[in-house]
Amino acid sequence: MCKKLNNWIQKQWTWMWQQTLIDERALAAATEVKKRAKATASEIKDVGTALKEVGNQLGDIDDAVRGKKRRGRKSSKK
Repeated sequence: MCKKLNNWIQKQWTWMWQQTLIDERALAAATEVKKRAKATASEIKDVGTALKEVGNQLGDIDDAVRGKKRRGRKSSKK
């Protein structure tokens, strides 16, 4: 039953796409490409931010090896 229903849905979907114009398909593809490009740009920006943070933390490694105290917020106690 499930296979028959799945095949029927696939046939209907194919028939529906055959009824559309090529311009509509091109517009659908262009919209998808724009959406993916925006998502990719966002991910690249996130990766750049993460790399910058790693670069900032690399300087702390050599200080730790030398035995220096951890840098951080100054205490507000006086």
